[in-house]
Amino acid sequence: MINRKITSYLLAFPIALMGGVQLVFGVLSLTVFHDQVGVEFLTPALAALVCALSLFALKNKISVTEIRAREALAYAALTWFVMGVVGGIPIMLITHVSFTDAVFESISALTTTGATILSNLDSMAPTFLMYRQFLQWLGGLGIVIFVVAVLPMLNIGGMKLLKAETPGPIKDEKLSPRVANTTHYLWGVYFAITGLCALSYYVCGMSAFDAIGHSFTTVSTGGFSTHDASMGYFDSQAMLVVSDIFMVLGAMSFALHFRVWRNWNFSEYWEDEETRTFILVILAISALIAVFLYWDHRYQDPWTTFNEACFHLVSFITSTGYAADSFTEWPHVTAFLLVVSGYLGGCAGSTAGGNKFIRNILTFKIINLEMKRLVNPNAVLRIKYHGNSVDDSVMSATTAFMFFVVLSSLFVTLLLMMTGLEFWSSFTATAACLNVLGPAFGELGSNFQPVNDFGTWVLSGAMILGRLEYLTVLALFLPRFWRF
Repeated sequence: MINRKITSYLLAFPIALMGGVQLVFGVLSLTVFHDQVGVEFLTPALAALVCALSLFALKNKISVTEIRAREALAYAALTWFVMGVVGGIPIMLITHVSFTDAVFESISALTTTGATILSNLDSMAPTFLMYRQFLQWLGGLGIVIFVVAVLPMLNIGGMKLLKAETPGPIKDEKLSPRVANTTHYLWGVYFAITGLCALSYYVCGMSAFDAIGHSFTTVSTGGFSTHDASMGYFDSQAMLVVSDIFMVLGAMSFALHFRVWRNWNFSEYWEDEETRTFILVILAISALIAVFLYWDHRYQDPWTTFNEACFHLVSFITSTGYAADSFTEWPHVTAFLLVVSGYLGGCAGSTAGGNKFIRNILTFKIINLEMKRLVNPNAVLRIKYHGNSVDDSVMSATTAFMFFVVLSSLFVTLLLMMTGLEFWSSFTATAACLNVLGPAFGELGSNFQPVNDFGTWVLSGAMILGRLEYLTVLALFLPRFWRF
């Protein structure tokens, strides 16, 4: 059985973090933006901080160095839900949407999904818009990782939290013997790439406000924008190229970024099997989509055709969800390719969603291995990755993950169809939330407002399920998880 006191005490930190974030935005509203939403931030901020202080009182009754795998799993899952609820209160107060929709918007931001129930963003308060953008940046590397980074006291149990949160089938890579230092390095890289992205957007013509806001959601591969038209608002092919570059960087392993920059050896990007495959697949599918768009005479010149194709493909495969054109009106085959690319995902250890390319690579190698065994039943064959044999436990975890991808997609799609949505809308909404992608098609091509409350809660759960890569959440439903 999980230790409820330890779990409750740990939840005080993300609650305090969200309260602090809302406090800052409340002050910004009153002193910088003067947009009359300060009270709507300060009130829930104070409530969150008071709640966190009451949970901090448990410290003298527990030992946080005794964190087990059960507490780590429960904490990782509960953090996203609790943060979603706390983060949604200002959204409800400012936009006057229902509590259900506000929590959906908040979870969508924190999990970097980018699905929204809001419209008329261009007329909303600047403080609120930047708050949405910042929530995605905060959730990009994971709130649990942030907590480990700021809690040196968790250096013993911290690795369990890091494993529960880190995406990818191989979770033992550490940049430093100390877990807290590892997370500091990751956040240092995250800060650096975000700063470069903001500067690049500003040089291309964005205002400082938009450049900072979009850098938050580009590097986090979140996809929220301060405008209803998303990146199409700026009508700039150069900005799409900048966005491509930083979406790809956000979808690559941050541990790899750190090693490349520490050794100043950029060839490591190409030498990394996952990253190399990721880039090659982007180029191949982008070219294929560009061919279909060219045949459809969608754009006037080949460069614009390829640039639009590449931008939207990168937006989907990295699970960012930006849009620069009405891609829902593109040929059906391109819509299919975009949805499939969302399942492919980015690289492990990144901010991207989806299956992650390391799993795609291993799945292909597992299938290839089984085919070889059919031809040579007595052969001794091993799967290798980066020249090293892959443990059976990793292959089993990869196979189980792919099974749950299919099962979860089917189950959530059926639940949404029960609410009255037609198949294509239900399936693409499921794909958008499980892959923390954002955009859907059909009835939900503009936003998720048509979904009823039951469907909205289902999709909120799907976002957390996809963000924590299925097994971390599904383990909570095992009866033995709650036994001694």
